[in-house]
Amino acid sequence: MKGVLLHGGAGTRLRPLTFTGPKQLIPIANKPVSQYAVEDMRDAGINEIAIILGETYPELVINHYKDGSSLGVKITYITQGKPLGIAHAVSLTKEFVNGEKFVVYLGDNVLQEGIKNYAKSFQESDLDALILLKEVEDPSRFGVAEVKENKIIRVVEKPKQYISNLALVGVYFFTSSIFDAISEIKPSARGELEITDAIQKLIDKGRKVGYEVIEGWWIDTGKKDDVLTANALILDQRLRGEVQGKLINSKVEGRVKIGKGSIIENSLIRGPVAIGEDVIIENSFIGPYTSIGNGVRIANSNLEYCIVLEKASIKDIERLEDSLIGKNAIVRKASKRILRLHVGDYSEVEV
Repeated sequence: MKGVLLHGGAGTRLRPLTFTGPKQLIPIANKPVSQYAVEDMRDAGINEIAIILGETYPELVINHYKDGSSLGVKITYITQGKPLGIAHAVSLTKEFVNGEKFVVYLGDNVLQEGIKNYAKSFQESDLDALILLKEVEDPSRFGVAEVKENKIIRVVEKPKQYISNLALVGVYFFTSSIFDAISEIKPSARGELEITDAIQKLIDKGRKVGYEVIEGWWIDTGKKDDVLTANALILDQRLRGEVQGKLINSKVEGRVKIGKGSIIENSLIRGPVAIGEDVIIENSFIGPYTSIGNGVRIANSNLEYCIVLEKASIKDIERLEDSLIGKNAIVRKASKRILRLHVGDYSEVEV
């Protein structure tokens, strides 16, 4: 089985962070969102992966993953360019797939349990497609599936009227039959080839389309709050404590990971917290569910439930919560109050 990772999309809901890079490279627990998908596929025994590049800084994606060897996979890059739809992106992989079964994984999704069991199930089945679903409170935000008598009878992209609460989570297993289905559909009203239309075409043609309702949580990291939620969940469940940096008159409580070259002085770190390399933290409190990227500087500040990207600087902030701070951003004190920020890369904010 082969893997296809979709790395396109403009990431408009995460601007201004996505003005300087693709949304799938925003780090969660100090690791790009899409890397969780790559590792999920690898752990499911999928070693050949095609990454579909969009028009938003594809060179940054290539620079991060290179040939994939550092993660134990072989990566092929395919350029989609303009966002013409998931089905269009899938159609570009026909030569790469070369007749094998394959999985399509949206690069901004994170699944608690991964895909190992589903990949095994599909590999051993005679299904033409296997669609992963999850019950959600607001199905109008997603593609949804209507199921009757344990069969998918209809899939619709972001329905205006209620059909079901079973959302497509952005992981699809296919055989090569999907390419014929894509060739028979037309662009939607928004000018894209919808994967839901292609799946519906398989259903209409009597092909075998199965489904699984996934266990555990699923986060679509399309918005700031979703990114922070995913960060907290991963820190809570996957973080392993390890202190490689230097502690000077400081205390660490709970599971805390501190990278090489980092210096923590006169501070309290209360986990789960992930701190990258070459970070300097002085006279500060770093509370639970916070991730701090490489090269960050924090002084005389209190942070909790935050993500701070590399080389940002935070100084004299009495309390910072629920915030996503971009690369090279500067946040410094102007007055005392609780802050909630969404600050883009290279920004400077006085508060």
